[in-house]
Amino acid sequence: MAIAIFSLLCGCLLLLFIYQTFLRDRWIRSRPFPADWEAVLQANLPVYAALQPPERRRLQQLIQLFLAHKRFYGCAGQVITDEIRVTIAAEACLLLLNQGWSIYPKLSAILVYPGAFRARREHLQEDGTVAMAAHDLLGESWSLGKVILSWDDVEHGAADFADGRNVVLHEFAHQLDGLSGSTNGAPPLRRNSYRSWSRVFSDNFDDLRSRSRIGKPTVMDSYGTLNPAEFFAVATETFFEKPHQLRQHRPELYRELQQYYQLDPRQWHH
Repeated sequence: MAIAIFSLLCGCLLLLFIYQTFLRDRWIRSRPFPADWEAVLQANLPVYAALQPPERRRLQQLIQLFLAHKRFYGCAGQVITDEIRVTIAAEACLLLLNQGWSIYPKLSAILVYPGAFRARREHLQEDGTVAMAAHDLLGESWSLGKVILSWDDVEHGAADFADGRNVVLHEFAHQLDGLSGSTNGAPPLRRNSYRSWSRVFSDNFDDLRSRSRIGKPTVMDSYGTLNPAEFFAVATETFFEKPHQLRQHRPELYRELQQYYQLDPRQWHH
C-alpha cells in the first residue's frame, strides 16, 4: 500500500511539474517581443523581412522560449550581448519554425568564442595508428547538451544568407539529428517515410562524394561527404540558404527536407 501511495504521489508531482512548465511556456510566448531584439533581427537576419507576419510572430515566440531555457557562456574573453543571444537563437529557431514548441530538449548551453577555436581530436593516420591533432573549428555540437560557436563566423553566416554556409544552421541541424539517440543523418521523422529518407539521402550522399572526388561542381559544400551526419547538416544549410539551386539540382532531397522542416525557403529568396 505504501508503495502504491508513493507511486501515486510521484505521478501527481510529475503531472504538476509538466502543467506548470506548460503554463510558464505559454506565458513566455505571450509576452511582447522587445523592440531592441526586433532591431537585431532586422539587422542580422536577412530573411526576416521576407517572412509573413504569422511566421515572424511565431519566430519571435520560439526565440523567447529559446532564450528563457538556454544559457550562453562567453569563452576566451567573449562578452555575451543581446545581439549575440538573439542572432544565434533566431537562426537556430528558423529550423523549428513549423516544428511545434519543443526547443532542442537535449540542449542546455551555448558556448561562444570570439573566433575560430582550437580543439584536439584523434586522427586516424594512413598506417592505421591514431594520433592527436589540433584543429581550428568554427562550431561544434555535442551530445552532452552543448553547442560551441565562433561569433565571428556566426556574423559572417548571418551577413550572407545565400552562400549555403551557416555555422548556426549546421550545428543545430546536428542537435535535431541527435534527438534520435545517435547523430547519424537520420533525425526522428514525423511525416517523412524512413524508407524514402534512407534511399534519397543515401543516393545523394553517394553522388556528392562521387562528384567531389572528380572535381565536378556541386550545389552542396563537399564537407558533406565526410559522413551521413555532416551530409544532413550541410543539406540543411543549403536548403535554407540556396533553396532554388538545391531544388533544381537535387529535387528529391529538397522534397524530403521540405517535408521534414514543413516549410519552403524559396519564398524567402527572390
